[in-house]
Amino acid sequence: MKLDRKKKNILAIAGIVVGLALMSLMIFTTLESRRQFEEATAVNEQLKLQNEQLQLAGEYEQLNSQFKNYESQTQYINNDSILIKYGEAKDKVEKLLTELKTQKITSQRRIKQLQDEIKTLKGLMKHYVEIIDSLGKENAGLRAENAEIRQRNQELNSQVNEVSAKNENLSKRMTLAEKLNVSALTLTPLKSSGKQEKRIGKAKQLRVTFTIPQNNSTPVGEKTLYVRITNPEGSLLGSQGSFPFEGGNIPFTERKIIEYDGQEIAGISIYWNVNSVLNPGQYTVEVFADNYRLVSKKFNFDK
Repeated sequence: MKLDRKKKNILAIAGIVVGLALMSLMIFTTLESRRQFEEATAVNEQLKLQNEQLQLAGEYEQLNSQFKNYESQTQYINNDSILIKYGEAKDKVEKLLTELKTQKITSQRRIKQLQDEIKTLKGLMKHYVEIIDSLGKENAGLRAENAEIRQRNQELNSQVNEVSAKNENLSKRMTLAEKLNVSALTLTPLKSSGKQEKRIGKAKQLRVTFTIPQNNSTPVGEKTLYVRITNPEGSLLGSQGSFPFEGGNIPFTERKIIEYDGQEIAGISIYWNVNSVLNPGQYTVEVFADNYRLVSKKFNFDK
């Protein structure tokens, strides 16, 4: 009987030990599962934070690019306070972008703060874009208006130039119309008796004869006619002085003063007394008056 009781006690103790072991195993298994769950939850949370950080970095990168794209257009903003706020917002984006690229975010709270920041900055960017676009359109309108004004000015300048050219041409025509005309110009060698000499080398005088036709446009009054005779060698015959012409002074062979009343004056003669030997060849006669060369003609003489 005692042996059976002893066996029973041993079996009871063994059952208790086994029960305690199973309980310990269950507790250990539960704690390990909880630890593994917590570790998995922490890892999952960290991965979620990293993913959200990457998404935020992408959004901030895009926002930073938008700020840089509009950097050159801030010239349209003529409000100093807006420009300051624009600069502050751009600097903030760059600072937060640096944080997202270089630092590991470990809290959902910071992610939420950054999400709120980017939402605010996007609103500011939208506001600045609206201002820049509005001013850009305004400037485009002004440029179009200025282009139209320039076009009008060019058209007006063209019209003015055209009218000026017409007036200049008219003025030239009127000026030329006032000029004396010369016709029937001749150069005749003369003997000492006043008769014509056929041989230029024996001439004692040279006579220049011409006619001034009627011209009602020419101002009437006293006119000084200057005659230049050039020999075949290109030298001027005689030198009675000089007269003004085209801003300078040129010498002349002879001159004659007439009274012009607008009517034709025929047979005007101007004489030059020969004082040197004249060679055969080509002689040139020019007549000037009122700062105009009225006529130039060449004459050939044989021996």
